[in-house]
Amino acid sequence: MSAPIEDYALISDLETAALVGRDGSVDWLCLPRFDSPASLAALLGTRDNGTWRLAPRGAGRCTDRRYRHDTLLLQSRWTTPTGTVRVTDFMPPRTGLPCVVRLVEGVSGTVSLRSELRLRFHQGRVVPWIRAVEGCSVAIAGPDAVWLGTEGPVERSGADDRTVHDFTVTAGRRVALTLVWSPSHRPGPPAPLAVPAETMLKETADFWRRWTAQCRYDGPWRDAVVRSLITLKALIYAPTGGVVAAPTTSLPGRIGGDLNWDYRYCWLRDSAMTLSCLLRNGYREEATAWVDWLVRAVAGDPADLQTVYGVGGQRLLPETEAPWLPGYEGSQPVRFGNSAAGQYQLDVYGEVLDALCLSLRAGIDLPGHVWSLVEALMGRLLRHWREPDQGLWQLRGPRRQFTHSKVMAWVAADRALRMGRILGRDGARERWRAMRDQIHREVCREGWDPARRAFTQSYGSATLDASALLIPRLGFLPAEDPRVRGTVSAMRALGHSGFVRRYTPGRGAEDGPEGAFVACSLWYADALAATGRTGQAREAFERVLAIRNDVGLLAEQWDPDAGRQLGNAPQAFSHIALVETASALTPRTRTD
Repeated sequence: MSAPIEDYALISDLETAALVGRDGSVDWLCLPRFDSPASLAALLGTRDNGTWRLAPRGAGRCTDRRYRHDTLLLQSRWTTPTGTVRVTDFMPPRTGLPCVVRLVEGVSGTVSLRSELRLRFHQGRVVPWIRAVEGCSVAIAGPDAVWLGTEGPVERSGADDRTVHDFTVTAGRRVALTLVWSPSHRPGPPAPLAVPAETMLKETADFWRRWTAQCRYDGPWRDAVVRSLITLKALIYAPTGGVVAAPTTSLPGRIGGDLNWDYRYCWLRDSAMTLSCLLRNGYREEATAWVDWLVRAVAGDPADLQTVYGVGGQRLLPETEAPWLPGYEGSQPVRFGNSAAGQYQLDVYGEVLDALCLSLRAGIDLPGHVWSLVEALMGRLLRHWREPDQGLWQLRGPRRQFTHSKVMAWVAADRALRMGRILGRDGARERWRAMRDQIHREVCREGWDPARRAFTQSYGSATLDASALLIPRLGFLPAEDPRVRGTVSAMRALGHSGFVRRYTPGRGAEDGPEGAFVACSLWYADALAATGRTGQAREAFERVLAIRNDVGLLAEQWDPDAGRQLGNAPQAFSHIALVETASALTPRTRTD
């Protein structure tokens, strides 16, 4: 059985990622990129679905662990009866082939360790052929080859389906193990195996420290903000600039349930919000790369936006199930791919245009044809904004007139008008302004429930939705407006032990005893601050900070009853909201 979700830490080379448990086991790794088939998939099954454990023999979970300051280098420490040992896990930012480095250092005494690697290609299913080549072991099946090299004296043994190394370290002694993926048709050990682990360690630490040094946030929660920004950076597919929502698939929002989705893709909403978050904190390079990715992804018919694309901008993301994987704690089915690519979600137009507008205001040099994209998006909205959609939460049922979707259509028109003023472009200015004003009147009339004194999830419904908390942040209504204050007060009904559900629980197929949504709990703190309840806002924010795992990571949801994280992890949406709320509670850092 896999460990609790909060037991996992993230390492990444900016093209894929691995999850490392507190017991020293890498239980999730897709190679060579985020959306590739998993080669280690014990996270969604058992050890026989692929894992790589490195730990003192007979030991359980590490004594403590942490990231090296302002980096993505994970340090785990075990104290045993015979001595203490530290393991540093990291993935060097990609310059060629992907690799995972595990550097073992003796701190005191003498410690015996074991590395046991069980590779299972094609989503934890295919047992590779393993053999020794030039002092390394190589596992091959189909198009994949994974090499494992060592630095330092080790003894190799093992059965046909795994590779085992036993070794001992004393104080000051180091042993390194490096795993490298390559296409199976390439001959000989790959180049990264010839690079000393210490060299890769220094270069990786230097990379992350240079990157974090750009952060403009200077407030009381700097450590939490920087850790979240590093996590967001780790979820960017560097070759294209696309941003994945999470590096995992099928971690359940409800243990034993079927709400298990693949998040290893680029939702326009999540990507645009990640871009905005990074840009506000000084990261311009990522903004430029994302705009380039966006233009490529929507090329052809940019007005017909999908909700989600692949990391390379691909549109087809067929959804399949993996019956050979038992699922996280029995949560089935395990899914790969995501049919949400075919959903209609009106809010993405507003997210994209808001991000483009922010980029322009920050001085990002946008390509000339971006204005053509703006006009195409607005042309489609003019024709279709009145239509129902699947909404922010991608509910798989009949389309509805979601209030948040209409607010985001208003945002799209508002930001297009702002961009036109900055660029000196008219576009269809009068038609856009008329649409913006019409949407505003309609939302205030149809999305408002006078009995509950709150904006509701969809027109005519009594269901509350946490997305209404974003209304003041988006500029749709000022925070002092009585309707905003009423909506914030009404959200207490979504409370769950101090946290916030995403909407009122109902009886539909999508409903049930899921956890509280981390992002929604942070939106609530943000809205409390905006409406002058700063003390309550800080308390709500601190509650969320307290549920991060031991290395500062957040999943999609939190179950207050069981005291555990739920959903895919680490989740970009959650870390975006953390950074934005920290900024809202530290006014001097705000740049927008």
